[in-house]
Amino acid sequence: MSAAIAWRAGALAERFGLELRGDAATQVEGVATLALAGPGQLSFLSNPRYRAQMQASAAGVVVLRADDAPLRQGTALIARDPYVAYAHIAALFERSTAAPSGIHPSAVVDPQAQVAASASIGPHCVIEAGAVIEDGAVLGPACLVGPDCRVGPQARLVARVTLVTRVRLGARVLVHPGTVIGADGFGLAFERDHWIKVPQLGGVRIGDDCEIGANCTIDRGALEDTVLEEDVRLDNQIQIAHNVHIGAHTAMAGCSAVAGSARIGRYCQIGGAAGILGHLTIADRVVVTAMSLVTSSIPAAGEYSSGMPALDKAQWRRNAARFRQLDELARRLSALEKDSAV
Repeated sequence: MSAAIAWRAGALAERFGLELRGDAATQVEGVATLALAGPGQLSFLSNPRYRAQMQASAAGVVVLRADDAPLRQGTALIARDPYVAYAHIAALFERSTAAPSGIHPSAVVDPQAQVAASASIGPHCVIEAGAVIEDGAVLGPACLVGPDCRVGPQARLVARVTLVTRVRLGARVLVHPGTVIGADGFGLAFERDHWIKVPQLGGVRIGDDCEIGANCTIDRGALEDTVLEEDVRLDNQIQIAHNVHIGAHTAMAGCSAVAGSARIGRYCQIGGAAGILGHLTIADRVVVTAMSLVTSSIPAAGEYSSGMPALDKAQWRRNAARFRQLDELARRLSALEKDSAV
């Protein structure tokens, strides 16, 4: 059994540049929510909705803003952004086992593939001709790395990840189970009475420090590459179509989708189940809220929304019926305005 991880509050404050209020000797052995934390655990308060839980919390240490410090009777760590500080601290308590270097006996590696000696290739992996696995990369069980693919240094494919062809993963990229990168883009041309498949001759380039969630699909480009710049973060079940370009430090929540050849800027945030149509351009620092449909380019930073929040069913039915009458009402209003102007 591994030894318990423990930090004193004073050491955490010094390590992460936080202001300590209270007992520097308070010991932290884990993290938890305000509602569930015990005396040996650390929690955080970043959302004002949870201020009421502060009084009843048994947490040994709480990370919070200076404005919320009067709410805390015990030991506290003062941070400009408590959630960011919590993320750094919580990482100290994450237990992980280093993957052993080498190739599992059940893996199949083509003689023309290149695998660094320090890489770890798990059971039932397949590495095809022309693939390159760089130093410290980790392939979990049943991963497939196809021809002309490169897995960068310290990158990790957790399990059952498929890199189809012409995929480049940068350093420290993390890909979660079930994701497929580099499959054919949805390229079709209609000739008279049937579809013709357009060859997808590009690839996929994913920059350093990106994270791709479970069961995502990122298609390779038709001619140029599909590109995710550095530090892009994708949640689970996201579709990125061919030739999409996503700027650095952009994050996308689950079930969102981007159609072909769209360009998304840097530092954007795309909410869950949002959709972005093809060939559009989204400026830097744009926030698209959940369930929104972007049908035209967004030229300036800001927050953008569409769709209708959930309503009581009866109210929604009344609104839907009135929506059908909007055009007629607008025409009648325009006619009245013209009559009153005469």
